[in-house]
Amino acid sequence: MKRCRIKNDKLRCDYLLAKGRGNVEAVNAVRQILDTSGAAGLAELRRRQEAGEPLGRGNVEAVNAVRQIVDTSGAAGLAELRRRQEAGGPLGRSNVEAVNAVRQILDTSGAAGLAELRRRQETGEPLYPNYDTSTYMRNCEKEILEPIHGKTTGTIPSWLRGTLLRNGPGRLKFGDSTYQHFFDGSALLHRFAIHNGEITYQTRFLDTCAYRKNRAANRIVVGEFGTRAIPDPCQSIFSRLSTLFSLQEPTDNANVSVYPFKDQLYCFTETTKIHRIDPTNLDTLDLVDVSKHVAVVNHTAHPHVTQDGTVYNQAMSIQSSRPHYSIVRFPTQGEGQTGEKSNSMFENAEIVTSIKARWPFAPSYMHSFGLTENYFIIIEQPFAISFPDIVKGKLSSQPMSACLRFFKDEDTLIHVVERATGQLFKTYSADAFLFFHTVNQFECDNQLVVDICCYKDSTVVDNLYFRSLLEENKDLDYIQAILSRPLRFVLPLAPTAVGTTTNLVTLEGSEAVARWRGTDIRVQPESFCDLGCEMPRFNYDYLGRPYRYFYAVSTDVELDNPGTLIKVDTQTKEHRTWSEPGVFPSEPIFVSSPDPKHEDDGVILSTLLWGRGTETQVGLLVLEAKTLQEIGRTVFQTQSAVPRTLHGWFTSDL
Repeated sequence: MKRCRIKNDKLRCDYLLAKGRGNVEAVNAVRQILDTSGAAGLAELRRRQEAGEPLGRGNVEAVNAVRQIVDTSGAAGLAELRRRQEAGGPLGRSNVEAVNAVRQILDTSGAAGLAELRRRQETGEPLYPNYDTSTYMRNCEKEILEPIHGKTTGTIPSWLRGTLLRNGPGRLKFGDSTYQHFFDGSALLHRFAIHNGEITYQTRFLDTCAYRKNRAANRIVVGEFGTRAIPDPCQSIFSRLSTLFSLQEPTDNANVSVYPFKDQLYCFTETTKIHRIDPTNLDTLDLVDVSKHVAVVNHTAHPHVTQDGTVYNQAMSIQSSRPHYSIVRFPTQGEGQTGEKSNSMFENAEIVTSIKARWPFAPSYMHSFGLTENYFIIIEQPFAISFPDIVKGKLSSQPMSACLRFFKDEDTLIHVVERATGQLFKTYSADAFLFFHTVNQFECDNQLVVDICCYKDSTVVDNLYFRSLLEENKDLDYIQAILSRPLRFVLPLAPTAVGTTTNLVTLEGSEAVARWRGTDIRVQPESFCDLGCEMPRFNYDYLGRPYRYFYAVSTDVELDNPGTLIKVDTQTKEHRTWSEPGVFPSEPIFVSSPDPKHEDDGVILSTLLWGRGTETQVGLLVLEAKTLQEIGRTVFQTQSAVPRTLHGWFTSDL
């Protein structure tokens, strides 16, 4: 009898979902039918059909979701539905593919080393003996206000003149309180000044409101991505409730990246607060709140700077009470809203296009986006920010990370928008994956090529909590959690084939796949190499254009030298590497030679850290970009620990 009951409930759900009213209505309708028994539920359905009333949700993709939940039988399935509804995300699975192609690529990567890892685990040895996670947890206590000199070996090219600025979390402690996540530390700027074959080094904390408040209170009073603010003991639950109806200022701890707006440099995070800095002495100058100039609530930490100096960034806006992904344009010159001439790129900022988020209460987390000559590429990953959880988090002082949800059975959507019109050209679907960084993207032979560093899920975010970093050498799953691979997606812009089995990708030499799935096109990527890659950089003169090479940092923690720099040839899929025992390099930044003859004619700049026992040593490495052979380096000794950095920018003195 129990088996028959489950089967009948499943049939009722299929019938119910053959008509449409949306997620919330579907949940209530399914509850009503499952809470009745047998004939009573069917009678109600027949009554609705005869009266011409909607029977429930008509989204075909939801059928499998509700089937899945109904098959869990009864209360457990409904509890799961309620949990998903409360989180503001999808009710169930929309990706009905049998195999996740992205996950398949990532799961098979590095398989040869798993046997050795299991042996180490069985014998009680450290799993990743050369991976020093202490570099993530360094706390800088002293700034270097005046440039210091170091020891140079090799040769620093005489033509290389300019400033490399690096940004990242630097101070982890205030009084007895400590940040909990690598993304959280107070922004610390690093300056490497290069002139006449010599390099100097200095550091300054970014003078943000969050930094000043924490210092004044001698504790963490401004919450960050993975760390809750220590609540005021005098603040009651009613005081916290009142903050829901006030405009709380987001953090201005811009500890992620540095980008130019004309001749000015700004530090970025993912809130709308950015800081202008002086590249000659690292002074913090102006605070700019982008939301005061254009109606957005946050934006990515990776804008794109085009050849004419115009800056574009992806942001989230609220339109018609629903989140949208918007592209904001910051022109180098033009007229302000009043028609008067203005030199401010911020006063002239405008939203040039917006795409509605698929889930009204769970927009996608965004960190970077794509740009070509004719298109914007907005990647809507199923790693989402739950609005209901944000409300709950405010009451309980939870950090932003507690509001993030990864829906592993939902598609990643790749929205392609025409730059000329701002209209959505087409949306492509792919298997679920998580990403922080696109590599590059370009148009070729009526196809759009998008290269992305992909993770199979959001576990990597959890593994950057300090508590996880301290335990990583005991965790066999850690290697898969932080595994990122560079994958190439090829999106046909004008497909001619009509069959569902025909590969629509015609790009010469490509192994990527695109096929019709109903009226949609589903894309499957190809892999460049079996090496973990993050913090990708390339010759920025090739932004949005066909390119051949990119450079990255390894994410393969089990290697003999986990700190490995990688150069990938996207045409041949060959790669070169640079590494040195006990050394951990940063994001590799390409600097073109003064009169380049080819794409990789220049040098790679990467900052160097050393492991335990050498926390106060930092260096700048110069590699020949073509061969990844070392040209020279300068090493500095400091009075305080030097933390890891995230991203940077090179400004030339030429």
